[in-house]
Amino acid sequence: MKTPNPEKNKSFIRILYKITGLVILIVAFTGVYFSFHTPVIYSITSVPNPWADDYISLAGMENYKSWGTYNVHDPACKKVGDTYYMYSTDAIFAEDKADAKKKGVPMGYIQMRKSNDLVNWEFIGWAFPDIPAEAVAWVHSQANGEGATNIWAPYLIEHNGVYRLYYSVSAFGLNTSYIGMVESDSPEGPWTEKGCVVKTGRGDDMNAIDPSVIEDPKTGKWWMHYGSYFGGLFCMELDPATGLAATAGDKGHLIARRADYEKDNLEAPEIIYNPNLEKYFLFTSYDPLMTTYNVRVAYSDKPEGPFMDFYGQDIKDTTNNVPVITAPYRFKNHKGWAGTAHCGIIDAGDGRFFMAHQGRLSPDNHLMNLHIRQIFFTESGWPVVSPQRYTGTAEQSFSKEDLMGDWEVIRITEPALDRDLMAGQILWGEGMLRKGEQHESVLLTLDKEQKPGTIDWSFNSRKQTLNISMDEDEISNLVVFVGHDWENETETILFTGLDKKGCSVWGKRVR
Repeated sequence: MKTPNPEKNKSFIRILYKITGLVILIVAFTGVYFSFHTPVIYSITSVPNPWADDYISLAGMENYKSWGTYNVHDPACKKVGDTYYMYSTDAIFAEDKADAKKKGVPMGYIQMRKSNDLVNWEFIGWAFPDIPAEAVAWVHSQANGEGATNIWAPYLIEHNGVYRLYYSVSAFGLNTSYIGMVESDSPEGPWTEKGCVVKTGRGDDMNAIDPSVIEDPKTGKWWMHYGSYFGGLFCMELDPATGLAATAGDKGHLIARRADYEKDNLEAPEIIYNPNLEKYFLFTSYDPLMTTYNVRVAYSDKPEGPFMDFYGQDIKDTTNNVPVITAPYRFKNHKGWAGTAHCGIIDAGDGRFFMAHQGRLSPDNHLMNLHIRQIFFTESGWPVVSPQRYTGTAEQSFSKEDLMGDWEVIRITEPALDRDLMAGQILWGEGMLRKGEQHESVLLTLDKEQKPGTIDWSFNSRKQTLNISMDEDEISNLVVFVGHDWENETETILFTGLDKKGCSVWGKRVR
């Protein structure tokens, strides 16, 4: 039996301590390294919706003060100071003028709202107590005493501290129409009538509704774009000093039209200027307002046109022009939306733009909700919109790992119309979408390994753009950003962009 050597044992123990310490140091360093260098994958978080989409419980006329985002149709919006003011057609679900009068509701015409954040809206009343008498007289004189029962499609612009509100009065199904203008020192009124801008009647090609006004910052000239269905869209010069026609009796020049107005509706021009791109963008609405209503866009170097589409085609021709920006859609866990058009474009004043439009809650398509979507400009300069409504989510950048997971994706395509229409609108009783008229989402998985049979994709973290292969099509430079998932009440990652045909592609990460 060997006798233990204490010195040798001490030496062994010292060596063992050194090795153990080194191992501990390596493990600790490795932990610190990975704590700084292992990416934290974006986690989808639960966030409730700011309001419900179904507002039948608030449909009574006495509840008008609760119509913040409800009963919105043909919105137009301008930022004044820190406040956004919105004006819209006086279209009301379950409207009852007799009931309103009985309950002392101060109902008038042109709905007005305001907001400080584009999310929470206060209904502040109506612009007019009555329809302007001169407009009523003109429409009645041209339509055998019919029409002029409402005010449509307002538009606000400021000039030297005075607010000018343009409005439309018409007879449905006819081009016996009138665009007038009122002024006020406040965006909330009261308003003073200033007269007729343009009026149309029997024998005219154009239809005097849906005004949108813009000032050319280089020349100081004012231009109004207007029209619908009958003959196409027109542009006329205004006198900045008065806000009325620069030349008495002028009805302007043609800027857009479609081939067959028995089935191809075109209306609601809305023009904006992007100073960064030095381009004018003209947004227009196609097809019937209760069903396949959809938004298109074209661009020009000048506010008076000509305007070109995705393929460089002048939209005065009879092509169905693209890009298609919005159309009826449905993500999972929701009834979906129809009538997603007649947009107003909002300049936030900080380089951001937003689109406001009506959305009709499916399947009945009678409830009219306000949709506000942030606009993004693609790498090639085209405006596209978020697949989800805006809730004020802060900007955030992502890594490729953040995008890995399950996505719902919608590809917008050209609506196919085979309906019988009247003045570009559906006939009474046909207000529900038919099969194939609503774009449905599909589930895709963006995985790390991209094995055979899975989606090919890549992500540019510097540009925050995504490329995916879908339906044997390479879709490039999709804009990636954070936003609210209304259908699942979460905050998640979204993308938007255009495919090679000029149609919108929308996505949201759901898992």
